[in-house]
Amino acid sequence: MKLINLLLGSVCILPMIKANAAAMDQSGQSILPFLEKGNYSEAGVVIADPHVSGEIENRPELVDDPYNTNTGDMASSVEFYNFALKLQLTDRLSFGLLYDQPFGAKILYPQQSNHSYFDNHISNEGTHVDVKTQNLSVVFGYMPFSHFQIYGGPVYQEVNGSVSLRGKAYTEAFNGYNANFKKDGEIGWLAGLSYQIPEIALKAALTYRSKIKYKLQVDEDIFGQPLQIIEPTKTKLDTPQSINIDFQTGISQNTLAYSNLRWVNWKNFKSRPAQFGAISEILMTEATGGTYTDGFDLDHYHKDQYSALIGVGHQFTNKWSASTDIGWDSGTGNPASTLGPTKGSWSLGLGAQFNPEENYFIAAGVKYFWLGDVISEDGTYYLPIDGIKPIAEQANFKNNYMIAYALKIGYRF
Repeated sequence: MKLINLLLGSVCILPMIKANAAAMDQSGQSILPFLEKGNYSEAGVVIADPHVSGEIENRPELVDDPYNTNTGDMASSVEFYNFALKLQLTDRLSFGLLYDQPFGAKILYPQQSNHSYFDNHISNEGTHVDVKTQNLSVVFGYMPFSHFQIYGGPVYQEVNGSVSLRGKAYTEAFNGYNANFKKDGEIGWLAGLSYQIPEIALKAALTYRSKIKYKLQVDEDIFGQPLQIIEPTKTKLDTPQSINIDFQTGISQNTLAYSNLRWVNWKNFKSRPAQFGAISEILMTEATGGTYTDGFDLDHYHKDQYSALIGVGHQFTNKWSASTDIGWDSGTGNPASTLGPTKGSWSLGLGAQFNPEENYFIAAGVKYFWLGDVISEDGTYYLPIDGIKPIAEQANFKNNYMIAYALKIGYRF
């Protein structure tokens, strides 16, 4: 199966192109580099170029210009990196370091005459989100018997971000709101098991990653004026737990089939900084005459994310191979937040790999995403208030897409 081994770089580059297909899921948190044979290292980059726009409900409270109800393209290009080192210490013991940037978001609503998501009067700025994370996983593996391995270890993760709300759609209370989430790092863990038969290039793995809990310092203001409605407290935020199932097998001497299934527990994710929460409680108390006083979240996902991918790779010569796959992502609910108005995707990817020598390769890939249509809402849609749903709905996002590009270099030693 010498030729099959040369295939793995081009096959593995496509699943890593997740790039915000749903919620803030970005890298896919792959364990595959750790399952490579012998000593191995790789480094990669993904660049994603999304195009996301929608039509705003033509209501006076949402738009100033009834003849322009377009949001403009509010999705920004992003890039993220990964690195992996795997060492085979003995026949049974292995060690790995995996670095990735698992979750992220970057949006910026452009200037429009409707003033819905852009403040044309005071700041001349648009609604903006920039969230960044980075992970370093330390993985130890042990083979109790042939073909079977158990693995696990600690995960150090850092997160930081900023959110700015601008425009008429956020009402006078929140137009000009800024939240700066200070960088913080916390510890989680991963565990899994794998089964491999190298002679037929069979590889199966089940990997669990724990959620990671934070208490973040968040600086909040309105147009630069600090907010202190209540005493400042840190904001609780959990990055989600997840499960990855990877499978691949040789189906001929020169051809490999592969798949990935992923679950991410976004349903429990929410963000409510202290001062934002206090203002939302005042607004909801006034709007309902005191029947609802709990307020609402800055951002909240309401369904878990499920994704599936299946593909095939083929070795054409000793130096060249290629792969292709199709993918599906469920998204995290409809309606969705104005801070992330997409609902999953379908995707088609193509990858190619060049092996100058047997022990190293260069792989590149491109993937096209058909982003799911979704209605955006202002954060109050899911509140237990009669008649709130049609008021909360703000815009329809349809026929959007994303193109992502990836480059990876791998070395066996």
